[in-house]
Amino acid sequence: MGRIGRIGRLISVVSVLSVPSLLAQVSFEQAARDLSSGDPDTRLRAALLLRDAAYPEAALPLARAIGDAQDDVQLAAIAAELNIFLAEKMVPKKRVALLVEVRNQILAEPAFSAGPSVLGSMPVPPEVLDAMRLATRDDNPRVAIEALYAFGALADAPVGAARRELLRRSGPDIAAHLGAADPAKRYAAARVMGRLFAKRAQDDPIDPTVGDAVITALNDSDRAVKSAAMRALGAMRYERGVQALSELFAFYGKGDHAEAALDALAHIAHPTNVPLFVAQLTSRNTPTPLRVIAIEGLARAGDPARLSEIRAAADADRNDLVTLAGAFASALLENGSVERIVDGLTKPKLRDHARQYVAEIAPRRATVFGRQLIDPDARIRLDIVEALGLAGDRAALPLIEPLLQDRDAQVMRAAERAVARLRSLAP
Repeated sequence: MGRIGRIGRLISVVSVLSVPSLLAQVSFEQAARDLSSGDPDTRLRAALLLRDAAYPEAALPLARAIGDAQDDVQLAAIAAELNIFLAEKMVPKKRVALLVEVRNQILAEPAFSAGPSVLGSMPVPPEVLDAMRLATRDDNPRVAIEALYAFGALADAPVGAARRELLRRSGPDIAAHLGAADPAKRYAAARVMGRLFAKRAQDDPIDPTVGDAVITALNDSDRAVKSAAMRALGAMRYERGVQALSELFAFYGKGDHAEAALDALAHIAHPTNVPLFVAQLTSRNTPTPLRVIAIEGLARAGDPARLSEIRAAADADRNDLVTLAGAFASALLENGSVERIVDGLTKPKLRDHARQYVAEIAPRRATVFGRQLIDPDARIRLDIVEALGLAGDRAALPLIEPLLQDRDAQVMRAAERAVARLRSLAP
């Protein structure tokens, strides 16, 4: 029985707010009405019920509950929205003394950190995103941070004109949190800015007042916030941040902050940084992580004349990550084979880099992955489908649609999400 068919069915839930043996039976319609009850316990019980049921029809009533006067109701409503729109529901259960059912809280940060592939195929209504955005201003730091991460996770869903409107409406609010007193909130805001404004082909230019707020966060006294701001600027490909990032790399020279600064510059790939990438590529003292980043930066900068230097460095280093980065450069600069990159998807030490490379190649050359979509290895089919679904190229639709009948359930669900996302794009 589908979710819609279950709406009229009575659902049992153990109330943790009353006598443990009391079992309340409430219909969906009643639970939705109870979200507006004058009794906070009733509102919380309704939000918990709808959280666990994860009915799509509850999304709008729950959006209103995100602004509830009670923190517990807000947190339950945020968790409920996540449970509606995530591909895999997150409601772990544990029974205590056979009487009271205790559920671990659904935290938004793990869903955010897992990336866009955790979302299901249903579109997220703008009312839900607006409610999350407004809740980021909540006086309770926990509610505000939960709302920030939940917003960041769900804001991956809109595409095209809906995405552009979301960025216009939300950018100033999220950027404002980079100046919060709580470093945990500033850190969350920097991470969400990087996810929200991660550059896509159809995006409008970033409002300088929004982008410059991230540059200002490079001066944050908290090391984690500073690093997150660097990575955000890279994801945003925000060219106004090039000078500040270059100065930071020169200041640190080595270590985590130097790596984060160079990685951000390599994502922006501004022509003025090409000499910096070449220097890191050719120096014998350059550690492998920085050499890999330098190759990536040269690849994104787009000059095929650099391929000979990249290949020479890869031959001299003979490190698997450097070799993989060289294959990425070849794929971007001369439409080279993606076979070595795809092979990296099956190797634990290379997988994260290989997935990143596939995700960057897919928007430019979606159809080159046709053969990998029929690969016997389900892991490869899954990674390619997810990348193509996020690539924003409707040319990938006829390649993905056959996988709606894939023999692997996880691949099939990923295909459903990818097809729904690509079909929502304007032709």
